Amino acid sequence: MGRVLGLDYGERRIGIAISDPSGTIAQPLPTIRRRRGKRPPYAVITQTVVEWDVQRIVVGLPVEMSGEEGAPAEEVRRFGEALQRRAGVPVEFWDERLSSVRAQRELAHLDLPAAARREKERVDAVAATLILQSYLDAQRES
Repeated sequence: MGRVLGLDYGERRIGIAISDPSGTIAQPLPTIRRRRGKRPPYAVITQTVVEWDVQRIVVGLPVEMSGEEGAPAEEVRRFGEALQRRAGVPVEFWDERLSSVRAQRELAHLDLPAAARREKERVDAVAATLILQSYLDAQRES
């Protein structure tokens, strides 16, 4: 499968996770901060793709609890399509419903000070890892 990059796209930060070369285990990378109103940091992500020899990108898709895709999902799809053109690797979308809630629960179990567990960058990195791990697990099962 090769390495897969997982992204939790947000308007202020993008959580990032990377798989091992076999596509089995996801681990977090440092979160990318965004400047509000500016275009997404395509160059930084593309550099990560090259640096880690990424073969595929998985972007969390914010689907509503009803299963419908609203305006946030449309924005993420536009971002993913533009990223695919720039990075030159396939981009897939993966349902990210409740990934941030699950990330906060995962962090609650760690032996970290409460302030560290609530850091937005940490939550976004764990959310990206959960999105990517869910995708990797589903690929192995199919």
